[in-house]
Amino acid sequence: MRDLYNDQLEAIIANLVSMTHTVRAAVEQATSALLEADADAAETVIAGDKAIDEARERVEETSFELLATQQPVAGDLRMLIAALRIVADLERMGDLAVHVAKIARMRMPDRAVPPALRPTIANMAETAERMVAETARIIADRDVDAALALEAEDEEMDRLRRSMFRILLDEDWEYGVEPAIDLALLGRYYERIADHAVSMARRVVYLVTGQNPPHYE
Repeated sequence: MRDLYNDQLEAIIANLVSMTHTVRAAVEQATSALLEADADAAETVIAGDKAIDEARERVEETSFELLATQQPVAGDLRMLIAALRIVADLERMGDLAVHVAKIARMRMPDRAVPPALRPTIANMAETAERMVAETARIIADRDVDAALALEAEDEEMDRLRRSMFRILLDEDWEYGVEPAIDLALLGRYYERIADHAVSMARRVVYLVTGQNPPHYE
């Protein structure tokens, strides 16, 4: 019976890692839709969000069942609490990828990102994808050092967003109001994806150590 319980706990971790890879792929495809006006990629992201929602429900159902029937304590209890919070972050990241894809789809057949900001958006997307991929490894390995380091990496995303706003607010901006609004939203979406990755990493620190890590300064 105890072996089954331990297997269920490990299955939750495996599901979280799998979901994280799915979310990373969604962010990658949403970015392709955005930068390349790829309609198929946009539709794939939008349609695929249902699978992320369903995966969240499965993790939640298993976690609540174990909380109710096994009365876990210490590390097992922390794991289930962390899993419930991580899976909520993942579901929200999937939603953010959908938001990116919908902006891309709305502006098709044109590309939503003007040439002046394509490098910045591409860098923001690359940073977000890298952070999500690293989070999958952090969850799988329960790597506290990598989890703490990820919060520092979030500074790069903040720097890129500030750079984007400098371009948007420059008096030489020539692309009009609608693209500026799109880009402000896109910057926020990628920034929030990075924030959720950091949140997930912090949950892993709590899972392993029982302590919430200090915020990176």
